[in-house]
Amino acid sequence: MGTRISHFTPIPSLFFLLLLLSSSSPSPLLALDISSLLSSFPDLSDFAALLSASILSDLNQLTSLTLLAVPNSYLAASSDLTHRIPQSSLADVLRYHVLLQYLSPSDLRQISPSGKLVTTLFQTTGRATSDFGSVNITRDPLDGLVSVHSPVPFSSSNATVLTLLKNLPYNVSIFAVNALLVPYGFDLMASETRPPLGLNITRALIDGHNFNVAASMLLASGVVDEFEADEGGAGITLFVPTDSAFSDLPPTVKLQSLPADKKAVVLKFHVLHSYYPLGSLESIVNPVQPTLATEDMGAGSFTLNISRVNGSVGINTGIVQASVTQTVFDQKPVAIFGVSEVLLPKEIFGNNPMMTIKPANETMVSAQPPDAVGAMSPQSNGPPLHLSSPPGYREEIRSVAAGNGVLNFFPTLCCCCCIALYLIQ
Repeated sequence: MGTRISHFTPIPSLFFLLLLLSSSSPSPLLALDISSLLSSFPDLSDFAALLSASILSDLNQLTSLTLLAVPNSYLAASSDLTHRIPQSSLADVLRYHVLLQYLSPSDLRQISPSGKLVTTLFQTTGRATSDFGSVNITRDPLDGLVSVHSPVPFSSSNATVLTLLKNLPYNVSIFAVNALLVPYGFDLMASETRPPLGLNITRALIDGHNFNVAASMLLASGVVDEFEADEGGAGITLFVPTDSAFSDLPPTVKLQSLPADKKAVVLKFHVLHSYYPLGSLESIVNPVQPTLATEDMGAGSFTLNISRVNGSVGINTGIVQASVTQTVFDQKPVAIFGVSEVLLPKEIFGNNPMMTIKPANETMVSAQPPDAVGAMSPQSNGPPLHLSSPPGYREEIRSVAAGNGVLNFFPTLCCCCCIALYLIQ
């Protein structure tokens, strides 16, 4: 019997082996070239330049990612921040925009209102505190807006996803967002290029230990430089809400969702362009005071009504009544006071007052007397924040009182008639 010869041909087997090897090893992201992907979007040129100068080599080592890119028009609002912090700090801020997970548009649409925690490239550096190097992505079930913010509740740094720019399935998604994100607790004060100033306002707030949200907002917006520039001349007076004031904002007040320019106006609404120590505020002659926002938006708008209420300095915006709770800093020409509420201008938040009017037929759990409004200081010209009674309440009281008067008078009349008849007899 002859020997059986195998007709094995190496070519198909070799092809199968190469196919197996290529499928088992991920393709490097270097072939995708993030710089080239961004170059097709002129409005991302500034953001792309920042990436190229700092973390492009980090990106090329990843196999999949979601990039949150900030268009030039929105990045300009943080230009002060990007120019004055050290290059190493700026690199970490940019790493915070690189999510270490591929998220498609359908993934974002399926995110629950409670959110999805996603690790960023910044978290991997070891320089993030706790899980502050992650972002929480949430989706509003009503309008479908997707927001990105710190996992810390009431963080001042957040952004809204504007649109999908590029999608390479299972490797890269690039979304445009409307703000530069800053990790919570990130030390932005270690700046090598910051010019010497009479007072570092943000440092004074951080040292106050109860104004971290306000300090972060001032830094992120860039308006703090304008405040510090105004330290000369007549000086400035700042009313800074405490961290708890921000956390107590009702859900209807979406302060952090405002565009950058309106958010800057709200911050300027907390500043008077004159130095007022506490004693001067307590005895202020003209209660209606213009703010830095007034200078930007026009005379007569964005004013604060300052008066003495119940032994302390009260500040009325027209929809919010706040009070000065502490002196943070007071040295001419700068005074900084902590206040109990976020000062919301009615020009922006007029449709979202801090107290809503209840219907007439709704039971008032703790209704105030009809004249309770008069308990406010006569110097306060702003509208009251506490309703004395629901509509129709006064008329109801009057009608009931009138009826009770007739009923109370009837027995007296009968008694008088009986006495008269007895005397006649």
